[in-house]
Amino acid sequence: MIDIIVLGAAAGGGFPQWNSNAPGCRRARAGDPAAPPRTQASIAISGDGKHWFVVNASPDLRTQINQTPALHPHEGLRSTPIAGVILTGGEIDGITGLFTLRESQPFTLLATAEVLSVLDANPIFEALNREIVTRTAIVPDQPFTLRLTDGTPAGLTIVPFVVPGKVPLYAESGPDPAAICENGETVGLEISDGSHRVCFIPGCARMTDNLRVRLRGADAVFFDGTLWVDDEMVRAGLGQKTGRRMGHMSIDGMDGTIAALRDLDIARKIFIHINNSNPVLLADSPERAQVEAAGWEVSHDGMRITQ
Repeated sequence: MIDIIVLGAAAGGGFPQWNSNAPGCRRARAGDPAAPPRTQASIAISGDGKHWFVVNASPDLRTQINQTPALHPHEGLRSTPIAGVILTGGEIDGITGLFTLRESQPFTLLATAEVLSVLDANPIFEALNREIVTRTAIVPDQPFTLRLTDGTPAGLTIVPFVVPGKVPLYAESGPDPAAICENGETVGLEISDGSHRVCFIPGCARMTDNLRVRLRGADAVFFDGTLWVDDEMVRAGLGQKTGRRMGHMSIDGMDGTIAALRDLDIARKIFIHINNSNPVLLADSPERAQVEAAGWEVSHDGMRITQ
């Protein structure tokens, strides 16, 4: 069994974003049922529905845990069903939630060596006591068996795989700070119970032949849904960066995600990491209708799928 709970479906900043007065965010604040709020992107995965691994520790993690009964403590005065955290990159909106987990609770922290080096370089992450929280490197294209804190197999195997991305904004430097790279700083996860296969890719700068091969025939794929079109934020007057500049594919267009995954025989296709400017967040938008007509789902906080 692969049990997945979407803890947060939005991109960095959430929906509504704290300083955005754009129409979609205003609708979300007003309680419009067609614009439900979403926290920042994260999922929880389990092989038994009891023990969980959080994938990406968003700044909203405390809220996400509190609103997800499956992640509540159930034993003694202090406990947690969270056995580990898996990171797919070093972006702020995927690592700062680690500080929520600093209360001397054992768990395993899994990431590529490149992402772990980002944490190692910043002493503030030593708030996660290494004697209690084990940091373990996972290697692209090598299967890794998830285990509970007592060493018992958790029933799931993950395979990290490199996807095109860019270094985190705070780490940009050099003559081409936004260069797209495939060096392990941005990865996707293939999650398997031996019978089913789910892929989680919250950030991806472009489609590649290797990625198509990886995704073909999957039972479910959660994929980067940051922007509807590349210059969405520029058109809306919300910023000067395009999706490509930020390291994200767009949903629409000839080189967009819908077109790229159209013929890959994926059973369920689900957008996650959706920016507050993206009209697919609005249930009554023509863009949402177009996405659904193409066979895609738009994730929401609390969404749960079991394979």
